[in-house]
Amino acid sequence: MVSGQVEALVFDVFGTVVDWRGSVIQEGEKLGRAVQSEVDWPRFADAWRKEGYVDAIARIRRGEAPWASADELHRRKLDELLERFGIRGLAEDEIDRFNRVWHRLTPWPDALPGLTRLKARFVISPLSNGNFALLTNMAKRAGLPWDCIISAELTRKYKPEREVYLSAPALLGLQPAEVMMVAAHLNDLEGARAAGLGTAFVPRPLEHGPDGPRQAEPGPSIDVVAKDFVELAERLGA
Repeated sequence: MVSGQVEALVFDVFGTVVDWRGSVIQEGEKLGRAVQSEVDWPRFADAWRKEGYVDAIARIRRGEAPWASADELHRRKLDELLERFGIRGLAEDEIDRFNRVWHRLTPWPDALPGLTRLKARFVISPLSNGNFALLTNMAKRAGLPWDCIISAELTRKYKPEREVYLSAPALLGLQPAEVMMVAAHLNDLEGARAAGLGTAFVPRPLEHGPDGPRQAEPGPSIDVVAKDFVELAERLGA
């Protein structure tokens, strides 16, 4: 794809723009000190992400559960995890606040400078399975300079469903080829490419921690590969 075709960039958020794992661990450690509870917070964060989000979305996509927002999915699993990890004595408002840690995730260091450069040339927006309120609150707190918010909640489907990817060009008044999906996950980019969007791969090798699984290498079907958002801006002439 020639970058001159591209009018808008849409971004996966969890893991691509923000460090969900490090953020959850950090807030979990604060919570653990407050309730005087020793918890393996890296294991807690990994379970919350995989069981409460990735696996739950897979069940919805298979038709085994009705659609529910990311906030709802996170809260259902949180109640179970608090019991599993022996965390007790929290008031309801404290549990609700901890559930909203997903609204307060910290961007990777290159995210804000890279997005700011990209925004000068392109329309930029998330295209995330996170719900609208979550993405809005995250952007407000972290200073993410989005031009708009595009959430899978608007389609009541989840990536990698084709309708989610096509919602971005439809809402922006563009053709699919004029929109480029930016993600650290190749399955996300495969879904975007199948829907006719351009693709940019930005690896995040620390998404699952220093001992996490290695990311797969991108194939030749990916339009642009960059080590971070600043390099992506350079590659796209922003």
